[in-house]
Amino acid sequence: MQKSIERIAGDSQGVSYEFPVFRFEGTDKAASSAYLQAALHAGELPGVVAIDVLMPMLEKAEAEGRIKGDITIVPQANPIGRAQYHFGEHQGRFHLGTRTNFNRGFPLLAAPDVELLPDTTLGTADQRLKTRLLQLTIGHDIVLDLHCDDEGLAYLYVHTSLWPAMADCAAAMGVDAVILWDEDTDGTFEGASITPYLNLPAEVARFDRRVATTVEYRGILDVDGALAGADAEGLYRLLVARGVILDQALSTPGSFTGIVAPLENIDMMPAPRAGAVLYNVKPGDRVAKGAPLATIVHAPGEADGRTQVFAPQAGIILTRRSRRIIRAGEDLLKLVGDRKSADARSGTLED
Repeated sequence: MQKSIERIAGDSQGVSYEFPVFRFEGTDKAASSAYLQAALHAGELPGVVAIDVLMPMLEKAEAEGRIKGDITIVPQANPIGRAQYHFGEHQGRFHLGTRTNFNRGFPLLAAPDVELLPDTTLGTADQRLKTRLLQLTIGHDIVLDLHCDDEGLAYLYVHTSLWPAMADCAAAMGVDAVILWDEDTDGTFEGASITPYLNLPAEVARFDRRVATTVEYRGILDVDGALAGADAEGLYRLLVARGVILDQALSTPGSFTGIVAPLENIDMMPAPRAGAVLYNVKPGDRVAKGAPLATIVHAPGEADGRTQVFAPQAGIILTRRSRRIIRAGEDLLKLVGDRKSADARSGTLED
């Protein structure tokens, strides 16, 4: 294993940011290669602790000569967001200088060629970070971006071109759901990882062996040793299933039996009033059309001080917000409906 330090110049004199990159060199140049990163939203840590458990497993495989394809690991991909605090509260989702989501604005390249990357010399620190992270992925067959939601099931976002070929990955990781999407105009990291291959001939794009996904590891408070161990085992199984690592003791993943739905089926349920949220449902619950989802207490103690929110269609509760205070128009939860949402959103679901 080799460790290197990446340095990102800041936006003023004397300021710079750094993050470690770990590389395992494979013994078979024909084998699939993999790139894994966590904490692009710097406060989302389930993926960080999963990588912490995964690393000794990779080191053991390396010592035994079982790593076939190159592996690049970035355990904490966002040193800029990690350093951002405002009045004692960590702010790891948006860059405070540009007000841009750290998982938006990645370059959407026409081909997987480092020569096409933009020159960010005169850009902002977050732009330099995004360009460097994307550069690290180029040439890898497998790209995993580890995130988490507020409170939720474990699920993947997958481009339609990669499904159902990626069903083995979903089964290996043991996730509960897969959300399929087909357009990215916002420049997410996942979108930037798959877009360069969409216009290439099939024999060059190799979608049968390509993996690019955002992994949502449940909720932001699910930073737990047992969960980290299970998630690390899932990542390891995926690498074995795709031939990056040789491990004859592991069996081939079974069929994926979780939820598979297009992005257009998700209802986000914007709150009709501001107030305190009392949920009637939790992630994993199946609800019927018209079922009560939540009550918003907007005028405590008053006769008409509560407003109920009902399911617009039947489906499964995928996530809900972890904070119980809400403003009018903010999203309450993600309901994966049995059919297309009446308020279907294209592109990314959230800011």
